[in-house]
Amino acid sequence: MTAIIKKEINAFFASTIGYLVIAVFIILSGLFLWVFKGDYNIFDAGFADLAAFFELAPWIFLFLIPAITMRAFSDEIKMGTLELMLTKPISLKQLVLGKYIAAILLILIALLPSLLYIATISSLGMQTGNWDVGSTIGSYIGLFFLIMAYNAIGLFASTISSNQIVAFITAIFICFLFYFGFEGISEINSSLDFVKYLGMKSHFNSVARGVLDTRDIVYFLSVSVFFISITIFKLKRVS
Repeated sequence: MTAIIKKEINAFFASTIGYLVIAVFIILSGLFLWVFKGDYNIFDAGFADLAAFFELAPWIFLFLIPAITMRAFSDEIKMGTLELMLTKPISLKQLVLGKYIAAILLILIALLPSLLYIATISSLGMQTGNWDVGSTIGSYIGLFFLIMAYNAIGLFASTISSNQIVAFITAIFICFLFYFGFEGISEINSSLDFVKYLGMKSHFNSVARGVLDTRDIVYFLSVSVFFISITIFKLKRVS
């Protein structure tokens, strides 16, 4: 499985994809946080915290992660190389997990430069170094869980069609449904308030408050395991 992870990471950075992903994330988040006027602009908010970044990041990842995972298996299915890969001393489960972990690592690498924002807001505060450590760490942990779930959904979407665009759009739709769809349903009808707990947004917000609740961890792990499992099941049928 380690060989698969290395192969995927090398493939990302051998082409422009890996660098493009990092650049797009940094540029988009930077523009919204520091340049564009609006709700996400830290200067306009008047508070030296990263709440706007953690509100914005899930929406950027909503498009960015499907762009990374859309070719994970769609290319293999299109070119008929999936069967060839399975002739090597590696199981289907190891193949899927290898691609899954590699995609997560790539997003985490893209997320690393955002740590510079902490130093920036620390210096912007009325009292240097005065920033909410617990909330910031909790938000990063929440983003990690969100990245896990988005990547699992993206991998599954890439098994649905040999067309990368179809896989991309499918992954965006499912991620949007899980992140905001259930929340939107509960907002439309107050009697369905419980529905929001089926979505990622409420659990992400819960972790972002700096308190790790077992229910939130179990939720994200369950979503990730579910989509990884049906990805393996789907590939067994294709192969």
